[in-house]
Amino acid sequence: MTDHNPKHDEEGGTATITRKKVQLPKKYKVLLHNDDYTTMEFVIYILQTVFHKDINEAERIMIQVHRNGIGVCGVYTYEIAESKAKKVERTAKEHSHPLLCTIEPE
Repeated sequence: MTDHNPKHDEEGGTATITRKKVQLPKKYKVLLHNDDYTTMEFVIYILQTVFHKDINEAERIMIQVHRNGIGVCGVYTYEIAESKAKKVERTAKEHSHPLLCTIEPE
């Protein structure tokens, strides 16, 4: 008969290291909304200047806005999304366009 040693059972086991999970910042979609007044050319201009899209991507998003009534320009942290939406509104107002730009959680 052997002695049962509880300390012996614990040796050689798997060590568990507890790490805190790093939580990534929540992301937000920047959306352009269709209207009856803003020209397609101006929407492409906004997509190229504010969102740095190439002409093909800008045209694709513009068509999405035109056909579906809404289009995603990009996904960013809250601060960047908010800044881009405000820049769109400011630029649209300067050019006398009622273009609506909103943000929503991804």
